Amino acid sequence: MLIIGLTGSIATGKSTVSALLSAPPYSLPIIDADLIARQVVEPGMPAYRAIVSYFGPSTPDLLLPDSEDNKGRPLNRPALGRRVFGDSEERKRDRMILNKIVHPAVRREIYKALLYYYLRGHWAVVLDVPLLFESGMDVICGTVVVVGVHDPAVQMQRLRARDPHLSAEDAENRVRSQGDVLGKVTKAEFRGTSNARGVIIWNDGDRTDLEKEVQRAMSTISASSPRWWSWFLLLAPPLGAASAVWNMAVNFTTKKSWDQKAQREKAKL
Repeated sequence: MLIIGLTGSIATGKSTVSALLSAPPYSLPIIDADLIARQVVEPGMPAYRAIVSYFGPSTPDLLLPDSEDNKGRPLNRPALGRRVFGDSEERKRDRMILNKIVHPAVRREIYKALLYYYLRGHWAVVLDVPLLFESGMDVICGTVVVVGVHDPAVQMQRLRARDPHLSAEDAENRVRSQGDVLGKVTKAEFRGTSNARGVIIWNDGDRTDLEKEVQRAMSTISASSPRWWSWFLLLAPPLGAASAVWNMAVNFTTKKSWDQKAQREKAKL
């Protein structure tokens, strides 16, 4: 089964691409890391208790009133966002702590979903993760697709149009928290565009343009990993396991080369 890692930055159109891929003619299953991240912090979950324990004493508005189903007081996400988004050392520390609480729980659910779709015989699954590179989950992906825009101003305009309650500062903090999308584009291209290990979907135009970009991307991906190959790996589990190990080895090697390249460029400054 081909794992297609889908990433980008906030307001670049990643969710729209995900919706297109889940619908015909592609009809790919989507593993949405953001959705899973919301589920693992629902009242009563271990991650929820850890967040309340750490952030609750210093964030009075961390919890909303009781929900109608009486499961408990859900997290006040805007309040938590204000606590962790930003460039100050305090916010960086709090964001790191939040990630250490949430990420392990999300990973467990992702791996369970991958196993489920593999056993169902799907030729490919989309792993939708905003911080795909930053979390290191790109190493399990056969293909990484980055949804990007050339102009950061377009990204800011879309975000504030979508979430009008955000101030200019809040919007900028959220964009920065998910990293430079052009940097993600460069990382994907470094994986290799000729063999479809890295694919870029540009979303600078309207929806029609985006649909054409998605069609082009999926044609490239399908040609590099045909459906018969996925079925062959499913019917021959040892070969499937060997293929997965080989893929991860290639990705680890590529990641190491990228890190070395970044260090050399940093040394020149």
